[in-house]
Amino acid sequence: MRHRLLWPLPLLLAACGDTLWRDTGDRLVDLVAPAAAPLEDLPEPEGRALRLWLGGRATPAVLLQELGERRIWRTSGGIVVATEGGRVTATAGLRQMLAATRFEGPDPLARPAALLDHPAEARRLVDLMDANREPDGMRFGISLDCRLRAEPTEDAEVLLVRERCRSRGSSGFTNRFWVEAAGGAVIRAEQWVGPRVPMLVMEFLGPAG
Repeated sequence: MRHRLLWPLPLLLAACGDTLWRDTGDRLVDLVAPAAAPLEDLPEPEGRALRLWLGGRATPAVLLQELGERRIWRTSGGIVVATEGGRVTATAGLRQMLAATRFEGPDPLARPAALLDHPAEARRLVDLMDANREPDGMRFGISLDCRLRAEPTEDAEVLLVRERCRSRGSSGFTNRFWVEAAGGAVIRAEQWVGPRVPMLVMEFLGPAG
């Protein structure tokens, strides 16, 4: 299925002399482009669809762009989420935004069945920024050490992957992914998207991968 590219993804070159986190010099994807299409002009959901919960309220999200494994979704309230497979890689429209996320090596979530017998460890680096994009609200290269393991559920066709992550000086958090046992596609997920916002819950109404 083809999807119209409704707006560009300009890159914001950010630099910040932060004393807590090293400035990696990475370019951040500005998901809320000034030329975004009016909400009433967004396409009606078809094919893949996404439902989001943030702070207990559910809202549907429209698929705006699809570039390989990367997909961009937007709610009618202006929240934008970028996903790769079933993992959130960036957000916008929140008081604190996940500007970028990357792994040192492959993402173990890509092979969930292998995590049943062999839990895996991974290191993620994330960039955060406040909604006002002021330099003092930007944090680059935050290191998260994560451990992933899978377990069966009552539904023989579904596995639950738990991802426990910690950063220096924090108590950490746990992401949960419900995935198809056969193909590994994420059906539902609860994910951390920043220390100052609630966990983001997503339900894919079609294959995530």
